[in-house]
Amino acid sequence: MRMMLKVSIPVESGNAAIQDGSLPNTIQKILDDLKPEAAYFAEENGERTGYIFFDMQESSQLPAIAEPWFLAFNAKLTVRPAMTPHDLADAGPAIERAVKAHGKAHSRAAAV
Repeated sequence: MRMMLKVSIPVESGNAAIQDGSLPNTIQKILDDLKPEAAYFAEENGERTGYIFFDMQESSQLPAIAEPWFLAFNAKLTVRPAMTPHDLADAGPAIERAVKAHGKAHSRAAAV
């Protein structure tokens, strides 16, 4: 399943890794092990933040994905399923079924 991993590196540990020169190499090693589909880096809420898209076959893989970030940077992580436009299109019939099964009930409740 395609997953999105958001990695937020606290300023203090990110600064320490920048100053000792380890940040770029450590991130590259973690990414080499993970083999993501894509990885993007930006600032969010004043922290160095990565958005990493990868494939996870089993939930038991999560510790191997998360621990390097925790250990190297004391990072905060968010992991959630992600869809491509094709995945979303494939979900269309399930969305339609949900609307038919639950959409009217929601409309009635909102009208009351």
